[in-house]
Parts: sequence; C-alpha cells; structure tokens
Amino acid sequence: MLEPLRQGLPPLDPAAVSNAASCALPPRYEAVREARHFTRRTLDGWDLGDRFDDVCLVVSELVTNALRHALPADTPRTDEQHGPVRLHLMRWTERLVCAVRDPSHDSPVARETDDFSAESGRGLFLVDSFSDSWGWQPLAGTLGGKVVWALFRLRPPAE
Repeated sequence: MLEPLRQGLPPLDPAAVSNAASCALPPRYEAVREARHFTRRTLDGWDLGDRFDDVCLVVSELVTNALRHALPADTPRTDEQHGPVRLHLMRWTERLVCAVRDPSHDSPVARETDDFSAESGRGLFLVDSFSDSWGWQPLAGTLGGKVVWALFRLRPPAE
C-alpha cells in the first residue's frame, strides 16, 4: 500500500521554482496550529487557497509526527522561537512540496492497522492518501536529522 519510505523527490527543475517559504516551529504541540496558520497564509499568498484542506491535513500530520516521534525525550517543551522542527513549503509551476525537517535520524514508520477509527497511528496513511507522493531523506552535514516531504500536483496555470 505505502510506497517505500525512503525515496527521492521526483525530478524538479530548480529554475522552475516559483516560491518558497519556511518557518521554525517550537518543540510544543501548539506548533501544529502555528504550522496550519503559516500554511494558510502562504498558500493564500500564492493563490493556492483551494488546495488548503489537503495540504493542511498533511502538514498537520507531518509536524505532529516530528514533534511526537523525532524529538529527544529531554527536549524542553518551551516557547523557544528557533525550534528544532522546521516547515518548508516550495512551489514549482505544477507542484507543491511540503517538507518537515527534524533532528531524528530514524525513518518514519507507518503502522499497519485495520482500525480506521483509532485516534492515532494513521498519520502516514493520511499523508499517503491526500498527497500525490511522499518520502523522506536523511540530511547530511551540519544539519543532521531528516526531512519528510509530501508532493502535491497543481493544475497548470491558465495560458
């Protein structure tokens, strides 16, 4: 059902990047709400407000997973302004990528469950269902950690 978790993004021409935005998220669960507000403002500014519901659901799941599973247990849950989790939104002419960077090197794990009414454990299933593709990549160098991304295809602009 789910494609392999560790896969590269489909080829994207860097010259075709129209817009990019990112925000640091503090290590507290209220950051999910902040990520949704940031996503709303960004998509509205890019005239992509019609994609907000699907994109927002995926952003919420990716940020929640990063906060719940990717932060060390001793990470203070304070109002820190430069949090260890970062949300990136990148728009190409016909694609939108949501990427969440976190400090963990562990791969995302999709739980196998038949209980679709469960309160948790369905996040990656939802990401897979609402995006056109998704995956994750380990980060190298000084950043460390990983990035989990989801891609949405956009309608081509009217000629």
